[in-house]
Amino acid sequence: MSDDERMLSRLEHLMKTAEKRLDKKDVYTKEEILQKEQSLIVSYPEVELAPTTHVSMHPLIEHKINMMRDVKTKSSDFRQLVDEVTMLLCYEAMADLNMEEYVVTTPICMTIGRRISGKKLTLAPIMRAGMGMESAAKRVVPLSRTGHIGLYRDEVTLEPQKYFWKMPKEIERREIFVLDPMLATGGSADAAISKLKEVGCDTIKFMCIIAAPRGVDLLQKKHPDVHLYIGHLDKGLNENGYIVPGLGDAGDRIFGTK
Repeated sequence: MSDDERMLSRLEHLMKTAEKRLDKKDVYTKEEILQKEQSLIVSYPEVELAPTTHVSMHPLIEHKINMMRDVKTKSSDFRQLVDEVTMLLCYEAMADLNMEEYVVTTPICMTIGRRISGKKLTLAPIMRAGMGMESAAKRVVPLSRTGHIGLYRDEVTLEPQKYFWKMPKEIERREIFVLDPMLATGGSADAAISKLKEVGCDTIKFMCIIAAPRGVDLLQKKHPDVHLYIGHLDKGLNENGYIVPGLGDAGDRIFGTK
């Protein structure tokens, strides 16, 4: 091959490479992004939120959740954000705890203060992702007890499979806060709440960072007495049962296993 032929071949290769790069857009309009996002969602009827479903409107929670969504967020940063969002969700989920008056002696005088009373609190993270929320919730209510519910979602059937159950004594006399970062199909949350009810628990709240309408719909129908506290209600699920836009697999991102 002559020098001229090699130069021509090189130019043709560069032109083809440039054309391929032009086909892969680096900048998309807002409309294009939303259209692509919507195309991933499996159709599901619109869900009307019950009075027992509380979706946070707090700017800090929204800001931190969107940082969690970013695929470039490192596992250590993701864990820290889960921790921070959990503490903010606890603030909302525990706003109606029972209070009682008692005498407080300050450096100035005696006064009447109020402290938390009523049923003792138990945190019940759904393993393993829910354990990422446990330490933050424990710092908010350090005297609470902790139980663990071992469930995983079958990748084919999407149904929950139980592998571990350990609760404090007299669990039926306690107020339970079930913790799980994501509420997708709702199967795992339903299984956990149903098991707690089977052993006599009647005061249960569920806390999650993001949720899909399908999961909310299931819990509202099967457990209308359970209050749901949600950081952000996402748009739906894709064909694989993942929340869209979601944040990926919370367990993997918390523990750095993928």
